[in-house]
Amino acid sequence: MKITHIEVIPLTGATVDGGWPQGHEPQENLHTFVEVRTDEGLSGWGSCFTSGKLVEGAVELLWPLLKGESAVEPERVSEKLRQSSFWQGRGGSVEHAISGIDIALWDLFGKVCGQPVSRLLGGNYRQRIKPYGSILFDEPDALRATLESTVERGFRAIKMGWRPFGRRDRKFDELLVGTARETVGPGVDLMVDAGGSEQFWPHGVNWARETAHMLADYGIVWFEEALPPDDIEGYIELTRVSPVPIATGEVLTRRQSFRPWLERRAVDIIQPDCTKNGGLSESRRIAWMAYDHNIQMVSHGWNTALGLAADLQLAAAMPIARYVEYLTPCAYIDSLTTEPFRIDAEGFLEIPTKPGLGVEIDREKLKHFDARKRN
Repeated sequence: MKITHIEVIPLTGATVDGGWPQGHEPQENLHTFVEVRTDEGLSGWGSCFTSGKLVEGAVELLWPLLKGESAVEPERVSEKLRQSSFWQGRGGSVEHAISGIDIALWDLFGKVCGQPVSRLLGGNYRQRIKPYGSILFDEPDALRATLESTVERGFRAIKMGWRPFGRRDRKFDELLVGTARETVGPGVDLMVDAGGSEQFWPHGVNWARETAHMLADYGIVWFEEALPPDDIEGYIELTRVSPVPIATGEVLTRRQSFRPWLERRAVDIIQPDCTKNGGLSESRRIAWMAYDHNIQMVSHGWNTALGLAADLQLAAAMPIARYVEYLTPCAYIDSLTTEPFRIDAEGFLEIPTKPGLGVEIDREKLKHFDARKRN
């Protein structure tokens, strides 16, 4: 079975604000689908956490390497793309595009084999996992309303991130965290994401250490992106002294970039994003490397239905997995599949067991979010 075409589908109309100072409008394009088609009529779907224009440019670069390639050898083909685009890629948008292609090839591989991707990744350690609803911080009253709504949707774990946390003063940060704990009670897991990958992040280890001690008083599960993403020395020190687990890794691409963070124990929790770091092939390698270093892996997923499906398949195939990230509310997750994701009464998601990623994109629904058809 050979690759004959790649369709690039930029998503627009329901983009969720990511917390950056300039904000994001619904019509902005931050996520892009790719559909890899074959000479036997089957196709596979993947998702990239980058804009359609960048994916289109990368696919133009990569297409001579992909045309006519095997559609059922995801690891070899994606590694060929990575190695062959070394001087023009090596991370960044080319790697983001390779990520979506790799996910699509795993989806295809599963469909051809009649198996869920998790089984092809090595086997199923679990049938369900707890999703955490991923939301932004806000003013106390608005935050309280968002938290109540998120719990009503069935989430029993919630991560709060970015503005205005860490942007005013310590007293206000504690007010936000205290409001959150009071609102959801002791039975809901809470995580905090400072958003240290924001441009010109002003805080260092001292701020992060003191903030971590405050978070511990409220039973926070982990403290994410407390420092700029290149400050590995700062993370090493913070992880050593923090009373709560430290998490980061969402901006890293390629398994080689993750190695020093794991070997030097710079984190308690590593967070690869398979829609940008090289796909499921790279994420699987990163996850096993983390396991071998006794470091927890939790996929990052400011995501789409395809990204979430890929994260679920990876989580099923890893010996140790506790959570998946679930951006909520988000039409790119909740309104694009023929069957919606459902959270059970205990706050868990069933991991799809159908062939491939286990989800099917509704092409009619997709038309409403296809930037090419909305322009």
